[in-house]
Amino acid sequence: MVVSGCGRSPPLLIAGGRVFVFPCIQRIQRISLSTLTLNVKSDKVYTRHGVPISVTGIAQVKIQGQNKEMLAAACQMFMGKSEGEIAQIALETLEGHQRAIIAHLTVEEIYQDRKKFSEQVFKVASSDLVNMGIGVVSYTLKDVHDDQNYLSSLGKARTAQVQRDARIGEAQFKRDAVIKEAHAMQEKISAQYKNEIEMAKAQRDFELKKAAYDVEVNTKKAESEMAYQLQVAKTKQRIEEEKMQVQVVERTQQITLQEQEITRREKELEQKLLRSTKREPWWTCCWRNSHWLVHLNF
Repeated sequence: MVVSGCGRSPPLLIAGGRVFVFPCIQRIQRISLSTLTLNVKSDKVYTRHGVPISVTGIAQVKIQGQNKEMLAAACQMFMGKSEGEIAQIALETLEGHQRAIIAHLTVEEIYQDRKKFSEQVFKVASSDLVNMGIGVVSYTLKDVHDDQNYLSSLGKARTAQVQRDARIGEAQFKRDAVIKEAHAMQEKISAQYKNEIEMAKAQRDFELKKAAYDVEVNTKKAESEMAYQLQVAKTKQRIEEEKMQVQVVERTQQITLQEQEITRREKELEQKLLRSTKREPWWTCCWRNSHWLVHLNF
């Protein structure tokens, strides 16, 4: 709402809300702040290479009621105009910028990079419409077509190129797959041979170490057996020596006993011989203690 007249210089701008107006001495006018959807269509515009194309874009625009400067500019530009007239002015401005940008680009640039084209139109149109108090909310490229089948040919060429690249890519992929498979098989065989060599080396080292350990164990075992047998022999020898000593002692004792027996028998024989050669009288007498003692020998 725009209130002008007595006591309202400059006019009062109210973006939403309420206001008191004195009849006859003050005037109230309204301007729409609604978002407008514009179908920006540019037919048969020549591109940089002279190819005529038709482009359709969709834009969303609105008068910025929150910015006082833009709102004042919009009131000066569009006060008393209907919403349709405001939309037409914005549409013609956008369409002019759209045609200008198309003329500076090629068909390929517009068709292949729609985002870049939309950003350029949005940027250029926004800088111009802002002076009218209109802000561009969004702009999107809707359609691109031509009457010369240029885009169709471009699509076919691109399709053929894509198919060619696909065939080349598939062939290269198959070639690379075969090469990789061969390399993988070679690496597998190499790894298998290497593994077998390592296993053989490990087996050889194991056998050598086992043989060395067996020699050492057998040597220790033989030394142990020899030491045991030597100890057994020494023990047996010591036992035999002790037996011999016992036998010597026993023999010595036997000899001593035999010698004593011989001596006894010799004495006994001597006594017998002596008795046989000399007989004593059968009686003897002696004087002892004032008595005569008579001893009879039988």
